[in-house]
Amino acid sequence: MAVMQAIEIQGYGAPEVLRLVPRPRPVPGVGEVLIRVTASGVNRPDVLQRTGNYPVPPGASDIPGLEVAGVVVEGDVDALARAGLQIG
Repeated sequence: MAVMQAIEIQGYGAPEVLRLVPRPRPVPGVGEVLIRVTASGVNRPDVLQRTGNYPVPPGASDIPGLEVAGVVVEGDVDALARAGLQIG
């Protein structure tokens, strides 16, 4: 099983509840891409999620970081082409 590193919210509270943890590498589904994240913004929903005031929508990732920059490493080839994206 491939593993990635992620910042996880391990309880509600101050920034000290954030922990770097290993997680299974996600497998992109139809219409999805996998991004090797090199930078992530922290925005209001991330802070509200950490403090327990913004529930994660059903089916969404529980990992904070709604805004990211990085490299597409895998994904739905047809969806990538329609969006004008490519791996790499």
